[in-house]
Amino acid sequence: MNPSPLKILVVDDEANIRKTLSVYLETEGHAVSGVSSFQDALEEARRRPFDLAFVDLRLGANDGMDLIPALLAASPGLKILVITAYASIDTAVEAIRRGATDYIPKPFTPAQIGLAVRKAFEMRALEQRVAALQEDLVRARPEIDFASASPAMERAVALARQAAPSEATILLRGESGTGKSALGRAIHAWSRRADGPLGVVSCPSFPAELLESELFGHAKGAFTGAVRDFPGRVAACEGGTLFLDEIGDLSLALQPKILRFVQDKEYERIGDPTPRRADVRLIAATNLDLDRAVKEGRFREDLYYRLAVIPIDIPPLRDRPDDVEALANRLLAFHARANHRAFAGFTDEAVRLLRGYSWPGNVRELRNVVERATILCRTDRIGVEFLPPGLLPPESAPALGDRVSLEKLEEQHIRRVLATAKSLQEAADILGIDQATLWRRRKKYGI
Repeated sequence: MNPSPLKILVVDDEANIRKTLSVYLETEGHAVSGVSSFQDALEEARRRPFDLAFVDLRLGANDGMDLIPALLAASPGLKILVITAYASIDTAVEAIRRGATDYIPKPFTPAQIGLAVRKAFEMRALEQRVAALQEDLVRARPEIDFASASPAMERAVALARQAAPSEATILLRGESGTGKSALGRAIHAWSRRADGPLGVVSCPSFPAELLESELFGHAKGAFTGAVRDFPGRVAACEGGTLFLDEIGDLSLALQPKILRFVQDKEYERIGDPTPRRADVRLIAATNLDLDRAVKEGRFREDLYYRLAVIPIDIPPLRDRPDDVEALANRLLAFHARANHRAFAGFTDEAVRLLRGYSWPGNVRELRNVVERATILCRTDRIGVEFLPPGLLPPESAPALGDRVSLEKLEEQHIRRVLATAKSLQEAADILGIDQATLWRRRKKYGI
């Protein structure tokens, strides 16, 4: 297998070695930077990411062995191949212990270099694949099927497919639970970056002061608790895609740093002023009206226009009544397999109830409802008795004074407010809570 082009750093104080390696690797199609000293190597690694580094153990007055952990701290995921004319078992063991991937004695042949590059490429590809599989296991979900009877949904999916192969920043807009994350993952899968990593960050999940560190990383000692260097999600997504969910919740302090990254692909880690570059595509999603947020001064106009190069609007499930039954059946098949069950479908009465409900939590709420039913139902068809009380008409739902818990009353009240409010901000205002608290309540109740 021929590796795709790699970004390679060659560190050797012998000009002939640097030139020979660089010419061979560039002939193979790779992008090569050659440096002669310990400090120049660190500066190059901090300035931009590399996939692979060839490091000589003798660098003038410096020891190349000390460069190995320093390079790994500056460029996480880097594969380091040690080259030396003073090969021994002890130095080989020590180099591997410090983080090197392979060890090549001088003099070496082009065939040896080519083999080492292929091995490093295969190791990187395997690590990315394992990381993607691990994330899919953690976020186990039904297979995504974007088939829809809704013209608005069909337009959204068609636009996503058309934009996916480009490098344009995409902004997915829609209510919470409409499938923005699923469509964002699909865009990555349809793009030229499909073999690269995909990182997903939910902005409201982190306090404002920690989100910057999560995205851009931090240096050891940058703040209390920073006991080691942390590369951040941007560095981890090199060559792939970063999906920022609910980007409307970004603090005003962090927005200019996101703007700089979107415009110039540059960023800095907390506690380290060295500018870094990353080859990462950004997809963002929001359930807020960002036009309104811009007018109210809660969101930067320049960032909004940078994010919305290609805006895609996803319709709410209540505007797609003809999709509800098909979605429910697909989700039923998935959860039946997951729970080792077999069902013939929903009863006619249950289907009428599903189609008539307003679904304030959209597809996410539907998925939770179907999963609950597959666990509780002991017949071959799922009837209304296995659907949550919140789906029943208002006269059938719990009311003040009924013998139900306060938690159940709170859930029903939140569902009803969400069903009538025009936005999450309006719903939060009606309930007298902030959006973060509403987000936690919705997560708790599966809305």
